[in-house]
Amino acid sequence: MRSVFILGAVFFILFSCSNAKKEVSVATNNSVKIDAKKWPKKTPVTRKAREILETWPEYNAFTSSFDPLYKVEEIEDIILVIEDLIEKQKLLEKSKYPEEFNTPQIKSRQKIVLTYLLKTKGDLQNRVKAENSILELIDANNAMRNQFNVILNNPLDNKLILDEK
Repeated sequence: MRSVFILGAVFFILFSCSNAKKEVSVATNNSVKIDAKKWPKKTPVTRKAREILETWPEYNAFTSSFDPLYKVEEIEDIILVIEDLIEKQKLLEKSKYPEEFNTPQIKSRQKIVLTYLLKTKGDLQNRVKAENSILELIDANNAMRNQFNVILNNPLDNKLILDEK
């Protein structure tokens, strides 16, 4: 009877150890590869808008920090890029806007970009699939870049429309 108990204890220990090894191997293989090549590219800005944006150093720092997002390969890389983008976006928000882009349309697009930056950061921290958040972030950034083009190509004078005499 005693030998059956000892034999059962040995089998129990062996099965317990083998399960622990499997869990460790699963945890080490949790690294996910990212394929950023199929993400939408940045919307180009017109020459006229580019000339104005080149004089805005905070925007240039933000957009140059956005470029590494397309070169990431793993989740850890995305986390670093997103944290850097959040810091650059905060500096951009406090900066002096060029006169042509000091409009509610640009500022609201910028807040939307911040919202999706924070959403992506939350998804990454919670280990939720963040690809949808990243795509929304790219779309929000493209909408802000497109808004620069729209403002400069708008033939209507907003002062006449908004003037209520």
